[in-house]
Amino acid sequence: MKTFKIYKNIRKRAMIMGLPISLFALMMTAIIGSLLFIIFSFSFSVIIVVFLFNGILYIALTHFTKNPSLLHFKKVFPQTISNKKQNHLYYEGY
Repeated sequence: MKTFKIYKNIRKRAMIMGLPISLFALMMTAIIGSLLFIIFSFSFSVIIVVFLFNGILYIALTHFTKNPSLLHFKKVFPQTISNKKQNHLYYEGY
C-alpha cells in the first residue's frame, strides 16, 4: 500500500502573481496607499509617478524573488526552543 508524506509547509511556497505571500501583501499595501494618494491629490503627474512607482516596485520584488541571495535574511526563530540554560559554567560540586 502506498503511503504519502503529509506536506505541512505548503504556505511557504505559495505564490500569487509570481510573488510569495509576504511580498504580495507588501505590494497590495503599496497599491492601496498609492490609490489613497491619487484620491487626495488632483494632479496628472502624481498619477503617472504613482503608476511608475508601483511598476518599479513589482519588478524589483519579482527580481528579489528570482534571486533570493540579493536579500539574505537570517532566520528569526531558532530550529528548536529549549529551557536549557545557555551558559557553560558548571555549578555543581566536583
